[in-house]
Amino acid sequence: MMLQGRNLKVSYGDSVILNGIDFDVPKGGITTIIGPNGCGKSTLLRAAAGLLTRDCGTVTLNGVDLANLKRREIARQLAVLPQTPVAPEGLQVRDLVGRGRHPHQSWLRQGSTEDSRVVDAVMKLTNITEFADRPLERLSGGQRQRAWIAMVLAQETPLVFLDEPTTYLDLSHSVEVLSLVRQLADQEGRTVLMVLHDLNLAARYSDQLIVMQRGEVDAVGAPAEVLTESLLDRVFHLPAVVTTDPVNGGPLVVPR
Repeated sequence: MMLQGRNLKVSYGDSVILNGIDFDVPKGGITTIIGPNGCGKSTLLRAAAGLLTRDCGTVTLNGVDLANLKRREIARQLAVLPQTPVAPEGLQVRDLVGRGRHPHQSWLRQGSTEDSRVVDAVMKLTNITEFADRPLERLSGGQRQRAWIAMVLAQETPLVFLDEPTTYLDLSHSVEVLSLVRQLADQEGRTVLMVLHDLNLAARYSDQLIVMQRGEVDAVGAPAEVLTESLLDRVFHLPAVVTTDPVNGGPLVVPR
């Protein structure tokens, strides 16, 4: 396992958000956290990235506790794209992507030839080269999200965290973004941990699902194993039929 959490507990004041969670993220695939609103999905993602103070428990990356690593060391191992990232008005796409190179720079080394090479490569990979000199706010929703993902990729980390990368996107742009994420795992060898709301998109693009309910893990496994009618009723209170996706043969959730 690339990333592991054991007995992870996180509270906000008197409210327990994660209640002694265990989780595993295997190397080289896409693990997606799903669950009803307010169950702790984003909190788990942020805690797994070492961005939250834990009440107890451990998160280890390749066997090393994140608590024993410096922020710059963590930033060279994992990159995080939050749910609603914000950029200064007028920031051009190339400059945004270049910000992903900060963990590899220092006061004495900034803007190297290697940085330029990486920025060009990830913009090509995410198909945004033609927008390099365009302000971020002038891009469409899908284009803008690909630019943010390019910034994350420029960080050159083996592990990528995405918190609801399809938020505010229509179905076409959602498929576009998740197809790129699938490419990152299959062709680039990246390990992805993300949060999604759409169950059918999660089923289609994920290798493993972590199902959460009330701050705890309810089920873990491949989409075909996890997305059962009984689980949908128990966790999401959703009466549904689970049938076969005619495109990829995976599970397809059809509400009754």
